[in-house]
Amino acid sequence: MTERHLLIVGAGSAGRRHLKNFSNLGCRVSAVDPREDRLREAGRDCQLSGRYADLDHALTEESYDAVVICSPPRVHVEQSLAAMNRGIGVFLEKPVGLDAPSAQRLLDAWRARPVPALLGYTWRWWPAILDLKSDLLSGVVGRVLHVRFVLSAHLADWHPWERYQDFFMSSRQEGGGALLDESHFIDLMLWFFGMPDAVTGSVERLSSLEIDTDDTVDARFWYPDGLRVSMHLDIYGRPHDRSITVVGDRGTMAWTYDPNRLRLGVTPAGDWTDRTYSSERNEMFVSAAREFLDVMSGRRASCTFEDGYRVMRVIESIRESSKSGQRVAVR
Repeated sequence: MTERHLLIVGAGSAGRRHLKNFSNLGCRVSAVDPREDRLREAGRDCQLSGRYADLDHALTEESYDAVVICSPPRVHVEQSLAAMNRGIGVFLEKPVGLDAPSAQRLLDAWRARPVPALLGYTWRWWPAILDLKSDLLSGVVGRVLHVRFVLSAHLADWHPWERYQDFFMSSRQEGGGALLDESHFIDLMLWFFGMPDAVTGSVERLSSLEIDTDDTVDARFWYPDGLRVSMHLDIYGRPHDRSITVVGDRGTMAWTYDPNRLRLGVTPAGDWTDRTYSSERNEMFVSAAREFLDVMSGRRASCTFEDGYRVMRVIESIRESSKSGQRVAVR
């Protein structure tokens, strides 16, 4: 196979991770970032074929098999379109964009001119999450009645090497905040159970973090078969909590990130059967990178722009409910 040449757009934390991973998978990599210091740091991690300050220059200077977009969400759609209009494949970090109309615009463009594409909701490649979904489909807890998603992690702990105030997550304009960035768990909900009928939600800023965007999301979802889902997302919690609890009419399954464990309980005494995992966080990014290389060879993507558009539709409904204080239909 001819060596793939990938252009990674954004050389921050996510971009450097992708640069190293794709390089280790045998790809030639180039990088785009307006900050020269980030390009220098990226060049210490792996050999860069090219380094550029802006995407347009990079796209006219060399040819690429694909771009990997790791920039702030504000520019996701425009940068994806710039690649797609040249027939270049796209690995897009989540979320698709800032709102549902922009996500619809990208999806329509891709349908009109499809290129190899994968959306990076990376928890889909986490082994314990994969096992949780498989077990639910096999009916180990019976009919699922209630699910609780929690994602809570203090923003200052995410990138300890930089001021969180300078991180795009602190900026509403750039696409930061709990609702957009932690939409990982909205994606997992849709992946597990499909689209809900309705939602009530609140999107707020409660903490003393020096940000101008939301830091708290609480939502409740109604499904047509009686399933109820509750979700809490925040960017100020310590200790960090990433967990999913699924209650069925025959038992309960609970996943936690730390400890990395999947539990099954089916007795009233609280006797749990535990499966522990030794997965390292980077493994899910490597698995997503491997899939993208397969998608470029013709494999069907497991996480698509259409999936991302559905997430944005749910996000819009949460925003609408937060503004109105009412339960709203998910459209």
